[in-house]
Amino acid sequence: MISKPKFGLPSKIKYCVKCNVINQRPTSTNEYLHDKLSKQIPIDFDKDNICYACKSVDKKWNGKIDWKEREKELIDLCDQYRNFKGPYNCIVGGSGGKDSSFQSHILKYKYGMRPLTVTWAPHIYTDIGWKNHRRWIDIGGFDNYLFTPNGKVHRHLTRRALINILHPFQPFILGQKSFIPQMAHLFKVPLIFYGETPSDYGTKLGNLKQFSNNIKDSHPGFTLDPVSSIKTEDIKLGGDPISYHLSQGFTLDDLKPYLPLDINKINESKIETRFLGYYLKWVPQENFYYAVDNTGFEVNDRRIDGTYQKYQSIDDKTDGFFYYTAYIKFGCGRAMYDSSQEVRNGHLTKEEGLGLIKQFDGEFPKTYEKDFLDYVSMTREEFDNLCDKFRPEHIWSKKSNRWEMKKTPWEYFDQKNNS
Repeated sequence: MISKPKFGLPSKIKYCVKCNVINQRPTSTNEYLHDKLSKQIPIDFDKDNICYACKSVDKKWNGKIDWKEREKELIDLCDQYRNFKGPYNCIVGGSGGKDSSFQSHILKYKYGMRPLTVTWAPHIYTDIGWKNHRRWIDIGGFDNYLFTPNGKVHRHLTRRALINILHPFQPFILGQKSFIPQMAHLFKVPLIFYGETPSDYGTKLGNLKQFSNNIKDSHPGFTLDPVSSIKTEDIKLGGDPISYHLSQGFTLDDLKPYLPLDINKINESKIETRFLGYYLKWVPQENFYYAVDNTGFEVNDRRIDGTYQKYQSIDDKTDGFFYYTAYIKFGCGRAMYDSSQEVRNGHLTKEEGLGLIKQFDGEFPKTYEKDFLDYVSMTREEFDNLCDKFRPEHIWSKKSNRWEMKKTPWEYFDQKNNS
């Protein structure tokens, strides 16, 4: 009997012939509708088994984009807002990691903008994450608003998201997505800059310049996760409707930081959004070197659990569990995520990436195990049992009391090469 794939994933497992990424990896989810029955939108592959992320990134390097012309567009855009009255003429959200450091610094010091930086705090700061946040502000030279959400509410939502949808990072994603435009509206800042375009990760975009709140739009620009067709009490947080959280003693005011912003307020304020990666060639590794040189960014003192690198997503002690649970649900762990990105940008060969996936993907995030499990009030046994309930049967099988992927990327390519 053939098992039915969970989460609406493709029943046939494939891997991109260029970057090794699995075709089960999701590209986007409307988090306000995300519950146990939600179907994911997986990354697209073409007829030659090349993923859409590779096809998008290839355009950066194959000469089809005139980057000088794109930079001129950026300068023209900045000129429109340069004389805007008020202390800030744009907003950049971030943690002080390599990407937000690069983005805010180059906008201020090369293009003459006046960015306000805003930060939605991680679940649990790492020492290096907090240090880099301070260096971003102190060495980079920026004003910053740091918002730390109600700890009781945040832990509750994180635990519910873990239990319901095996997605412990969801409360952070929801908060961060709504916080930046809320701050733009509050401070009457007319322009928001985001980083890389989502197409770098395989999401098809038709509009790079404005918010979208059209639930029927299959190729939106920056979306606040459209919810116009459902009632507030039916919005999902942590996989539960608002009504559930109200029944647990929380109020709408408690939950407000996580709720979607009224798109009419954004439209009335005439807030514009732009992806800096549309105008400048966005290369994560080069952003890292830039941040080291200009904002004092520092790497982790050891490689990160589940991968080979030391500099990406290092500010939150829950980061490793976000990638580990993605490995459980989609067969795409942190090493696959990191290496496929670096293969696309020419920093690793496909073969090198495959070797790193084989060595590190799916490694348990041991470093912050106690911190995370204490945060969500679980034992390791409870967490492992929960993970097992979310393993899709078309991806995983259990042999001799050990879980194994039914088709690893190296087995897939060996089979292809021998056929």
